[in-house]
Amino acid sequence: MVTDLSIPTEFMLHPAYPNPFNSSTIISFELQSASFVELVVYDVMGREAARLIDEFKTAGTYEVTFDGSELASGVYFARLNAGEFMQTRKMLLLK
Repeated sequence: MVTDLSIPTEFMLHPAYPNPFNSSTIISFELQSASFVELVVYDVMGREAARLIDEFKTAGTYEVTFDGSELASGVYFARLNAGEFMQTRKMLLLK
């Protein structure tokens, strides 16, 4: 979902909010230019826990709700790949 119509000046993966979280959290990111985007959540063993986005996106600011209600408590990592840009953020799921 696009949340802002202005074009960001850089690529950015913001920290999840809330974090730590119980069942769901919001992951937001900014795209400076149109790119193929992958937003994937991994567990501490590097296994894919959820693939939230896997598609082409235009420049802008986005947010996605990550539902971890089916996952075990623990540390997870959200990784954003967009063109040449890659950034990872740590998240803590507490039940």
